[in-house]
Parts: sequence; structure tokens; C-alpha cells
Amino acid sequence: MSQVKEITVQQLKEWKDAEKDFQLIDVRESHEYEFVNLGGDLIPLADIIAQSDKVKKEVDVVVHCRSGARSANAIMYLQDMGFNNLLNLKGGILAYAQEIDSSLPQY
Repeated sequence: MSQVKEITVQQLKEWKDAEKDFQLIDVRESHEYEFVNLGGDLIPLADIIAQSDKVKKEVDVVVHCRSGARSANAIMYLQDMGFNNLLNLKGGILAYAQEIDSSLPQY
């Protein structure tokens, strides 16, 4: 099983605040994204392989879901396709809502 690199919610906030050039991908379902999101590109886990052309290769890519499990799976699929610039958001959007932005709805 391939290793999945992680980024913490604090690091993600630093990247956002510094306007670092990176891509944020949300692999949850569209109804989850509509309820609450971090402004990333929506590519549901079931579509990640078919839509892998939407994943940038020239910058760091942070992949997230609700808690970190689906995004880890997405990263493993993409790594098998040759991507090596992917980071899993540790704890997912739940951790972001708890530790960074308490105004986000919990679900």
C-alpha cells in the first residue's frame, strides 16, 4: 500500500492566507459539497479516475473529504496513475471546521 502524505488544517490555512499556488480537491458527493465546502474543486471519489485530467500536476494538490478516509483512497488511486504531488487533509473538513473555522456547519 502506498504512503499518503498529509497536510494539517493549520498548514492549509497558512497556505490559503499566504495565497500559495495549490489546488484543493473535494472528493465528497455533490450534496455534501452544497451543504458545506472549502471552495475546492468538486471531483467525487467515484469520478476521480475518470476526471484525473482535472488534477493539476505542476502544483501541490490538497485532497479532502469529510474526515480523511475517502481522500486517502482518492490519493492512492491517483498515485497509481503517476501523481506524486498529492496531500491528504488530515481530519478532513470536520477538522477544518473544529480547529480553523467554527462558522462552518457540522454534519
